[in-house]
Amino acid sequence: MAIRLNEADADSRPSQLSRLGSVMTNGAAVVGLIGGAVCVFSAIWALYGRMDGEFVNITDSWQFLVSYLGSERLAYAFIWDICLYTVFQPWFIGENLQNVEKSKVGVVSYLRFIPVVGLVAYLLFLNLEEDQ
Repeated sequence: MAIRLNEADADSRPSQLSRLGSVMTNGAAVVGLIGGAVCVFSAIWALYGRMDGEFVNITDSWQFLVSYLGSERLAYAFIWDICLYTVFQPWFIGENLQNVEKSKVGVVSYLRFIPVVGLVAYLLFLNLEEDQ
């Protein structure tokens, strides 16, 4: 979802997508659904799951998270990545709303502010027609 900062030349024709680019574009809805399902499962596991197969309450999970963030630099950096993703997702999706189905632009423009949910909505409602 790179942002195009300049207008395309009127006389230039868009290049054909590679096979990989075509698969990624045509499979955007599948990627969105799988990514959304993985995020939901991860959130549930983070709140209730444990490595030994048992389940814990939310307060125990919260205490572990706070102690883990205080002791692991990598986890702390990952939190910053999440914050940056939360800031930039609305911007990237907002700049690419012209690629969304016309009837779904309103929904995607609101959901883009919710991390992951906005990306899933964007991928599900991506306009795959060639004549955009």
